[in-house]
Amino acid sequence: MAFELYSDVILTRDISEYGLRDGDVGTVVERHVVPGVSEEGYSVEFFDMTGNTVGVVTVPASALRLPTQADRPAVRALSA
Repeated sequence: MAFELYSDVILTRDISEYGLRDGDVGTVVERHVVPGVSEEGYSVEFFDMTGNTVGVVTVPASALRLPTQADRPAVRALSA
């Protein structure tokens, strides 16, 4: 699946080194096409609720999905 630049996407797996979890919402900021690799990659920026960047990570398309009407925002606090 191709994702548009600056669209919201939902992470479908944990990325523990950035403190990101399945279900976190981010914004696509770059698309990566690698010759010889069938799956596109995307750089996604994740924010906290006050607008600060939590991380920018590059993931394969299979680690993302588009939001649906069934999705609801939720809040989780990071443990110290």
